[in-house]
Amino acid sequence: MLSSRPFECPPVLLEQARRRPSVTTAIANAGSALALESAKQAVEKDLIEPILVGDRNDIARTADEIEWDIRGYEIFHAYDEEEAAVKAAKLAGHGSAGALMKGHVHTDTFMMAMLNRDSGLRTGRRLTHVFHMTVPDQDKALLITDAAINIAPDLETKFGATRNAVHLAHCLGISKPRVAILSGTEEATDRMPSSMDAVALAERASEELDGALVYGPLAFDNAVSPEAARIKGIDHPVAGNADILVVPNIETGNALFKIMVYFMSACAAGIVLGAKVPAILTSRADPPEARLASAAIAAILAGDQEQQS
Repeated sequence: MLSSRPFECPPVLLEQARRRPSVTTAIANAGSALALESAKQAVEKDLIEPILVGDRNDIARTADEIEWDIRGYEIFHAYDEEEAAVKAAKLAGHGSAGALMKGHVHTDTFMMAMLNRDSGLRTGRRLTHVFHMTVPDQDKALLITDAAINIAPDLETKFGATRNAVHLAHCLGISKPRVAILSGTEEATDRMPSSMDAVALAERASEELDGALVYGPLAFDNAVSPEAARIKGIDHPVAGNADILVVPNIETGNALFKIMVYFMSACAAGIVLGAKVPAILTSRADPPEARLASAAIAAILAGDQEQQS
C-alpha cells in the first residue's frame, strides 16, 4: 500500500516564492548534514539567505563534506542545541532574520526558544502549525492544522489555528478559503465534544474572521468529497471542497498527513505561524522536496509581511 511515486515540490510554490526577495533565515543548530543540505538547496533556489547558528567546527566540517562554500555567510557559534535555538530565535526576534529554520534540534527545544519572551518573537497570537499538502499531478493544495504543536487544543487554540491557516491561504493566493472543522460526525452531539467545538468555532469565525468560509462539524469524507457530502445531504460551499482542515487533536492531524505522505507521496511542507516571523519546522524523515517547499512558503510569508510593513 505504500506509494512508490517520487515526491514533488509544488512548482507553483517555487514560482510564487521567486517573485519575492530571498529571506534571511536563522538556522538553529546548523552543523548536521541534513540541516546544511536543506539550507544549501534553499539557497540554490534563491529562497533564503542563511545565518548559520551552531558549533562553528561542526558547521565548517559538514559544509566541506557536502562541498558547500559558506565563507560568505554569517556564523554564530553555539555549544549545544539549546543555545543554538535561543540564539537563532533572538536573531529573528530582533530583526536580523526574517525567518527561522529548525536544524538538528528537538522540536520542544526549538519551540521553547520561540516562546521565550526574550526572543522577541511573541506577538500575542497562538503559535500553530500548518502542513501544506500537495499530491503529484494535482494542482489543489490542502492545508492541515494543527498536526505538530498543539496536542489537545481548546476552542481558543483552534480559533488561533484557523486564523493563522486562513492568513497563510490568503498569502498563497486563495482569496476566500473554505475551512472544514473536522470531527467524527456531521451532527453536533454532546457525546462527541469535538463536534460541539466545531459548531462554536464556525459561529465565532462568522463574526470575527473575514475572508473565509468556515463550517463544521464535518467528517473527513464530507469535507473533501463532493459526492459524500451530496449523499449525506450537506448543502454548504465548504462541504466536499475544503481548502483547510482544522483537526480536533494532534493525533488526527498527525495520522492524516502521514497517510497522505506514505500512501499518496504527498509533499508535506511544514510551517509554524503566529510568531513575528515564519518558522520552518522540518523532520529528519522529511524528503528534500518537503524541506524545499517549506522554505518556499517561509519566503512567501516573509515577502508579504515585508510588503505590508
